[in-house]
Amino acid sequence: AGMAARVSVLPSRRCLFDDPVQIRVAGLQPRQAVTLRASLVDESGELFQAHALYRAESSGELDLSHSPALGGSYLGVEPMGLFWALQSKTPYKRLAKRNVLTPFCVDLEVYEGHGDMSRLLGKCTNERWFLGEGVKRISVREGRLRATLFFPPGPGPFPGLIDLYGSGGGLIEYRASLLASRGFVTLALAYMSFEDLPAIPEVFELSYFEEAVNFLRKQQQVKDTGIGVLGLSKGGELALSLATFLPGIKAAVSISGSSFNSFVPLKGDGFTIPVHPYDWQRMKISDESGVVDFSDVLDDHTDPATWDCRIPVERSLAKFLFLSGLDDMNWKTELYCRDAVQRLRQHGREVEFYSYSGAGHLLEPPYLPLCKISTHRALGMLVCWGGWWREHAKAQEDAWRRIQAFFWKHL
Repeated sequence: AGMAARVSVLPSRRCLFDDPVQIRVAGLQPRQAVTLRASLVDESGELFQAHALYRAESSGELDLSHSPALGGSYLGVEPMGLFWALQSKTPYKRLAKRNVLTPFCVDLEVYEGHGDMSRLLGKCTNERWFLGEGVKRISVREGRLRATLFFPPGPGPFPGLIDLYGSGGGLIEYRASLLASRGFVTLALAYMSFEDLPAIPEVFELSYFEEAVNFLRKQQQVKDTGIGVLGLSKGGELALSLATFLPGIKAAVSISGSSFNSFVPLKGDGFTIPVHPYDWQRMKISDESGVVDFSDVLDDHTDPATWDCRIPVERSLAKFLFLSGLDDMNWKTELYCRDAVQRLRQHGREVEFYSYSGAGHLLEPPYLPLCKISTHRALGMLVCWGGWWREHAKAQEDAWRRIQAFFWKHL
C-alpha cells in the first residue's frame, strides 16, 4: 500500500526451490539508482541476506534477467544472484532445509539509492517449496530402515532412487523431495548419526543398504527396470559401493565422492573392504579461525598398499556419473574421480564425468547458496568445503540438470 514501486516474481510467487524465477521492478524513475535486498530466515531463526545495486532502465523498469548489478553481493547480469548469494550474519552457517513440508520464504525489497537503504520503495515475497503439488511424504521405520519415502503424484510407474547424504549423518530430505517433485520415487536414507544409528559406526553393513533397495523395489509405483542411487561425499562413495555389490542398481551418481572406502570398514557377504589408510597428524588447523584442512590426511592412493580399500567399480554393470568441484578444499575429489573413471573406461564401461572449476565440495540443488566453511556434525570441527560464489552457483545448476537427465536416460 502506498509503495512507489511494484516488485514481481514471475511466473509465480510460489515455486519449487530449484525453479529459476524472473524478478522485475516497475514504477521507478527513469535511470533511478536502487538497491535490491533478499532476506531469508531459516528454521533456526538465522537470517541470510544478499543485496545488489541496480539502475532502472529509461522506462523506469528493472528486469534482473538483463539488468546488470553494479555492486553489492555480486556483479553483472545474474537473474538468480539474490538467491545464490544469500549469506548469514553469523559466520560458518550452512543454509539447509530440515522440514520439507514448509517453504523457504524469501523477502525481496527495493530501496531508494545506493546508500543507506532508509527508504523502502516496494517489496514482495517468493515462496520456494521443496515438495511439489501432490507429492507424498512417508516416514519409513521398517526393519532396520531409517528413511523417508517420497512419491510423485499419479499412479506411475516412476523410476526409483535412493538418496544418500554425507558423513554429517542425519536424515536429509530436501534433495529427495525435490527429485520426487521432478518425477522420481525417492528414498532419503539415513545411515549414521540418526535416532538409533551411531554417530560414527564401527562398520557399515551392506545388508542395511540392500534392505533399502529391496524396500524401494517392492513399491508398486516403482518401475521394475532397476534402481538409481545418488550420494554426496561419503554418500557418493556409498553409492559406488551399492552399484558395485548390490544387484538391481542400474545407475549411480557420485557427487564429490571417493572410489576408495574411507574411515569406516564396509562389510559385505563374506568380505570386508578395509579403510583407506590415513594419518590425523597430516591434518592442518589454521591458527586464527581453527578451520581444519583434511586434504592431506589420506595416504597416496597410487600406492598399491592402499588398493585393497578400492571400491571395485569396474565389476559393476551399472552406469556411472561422477561430479566434482575443482576447488573442493575438503579433500582431493578430482583425483579419486579420475581413478574410478580410468578403471571403468579400461574395462569398457560407460561413464560420464564432469568437473567444475571454482566449485567446492558441497554441490547441492541449485540456488542453495555456497557454504565455504561450516561445522562438521560428526566431527564437531570447522571444516573448509571450498568454492567461489558465482562459479559454484553455476556448477549446481548444471549438475542438477545432468543428474536428472542421467537418471531419465538410464532408468
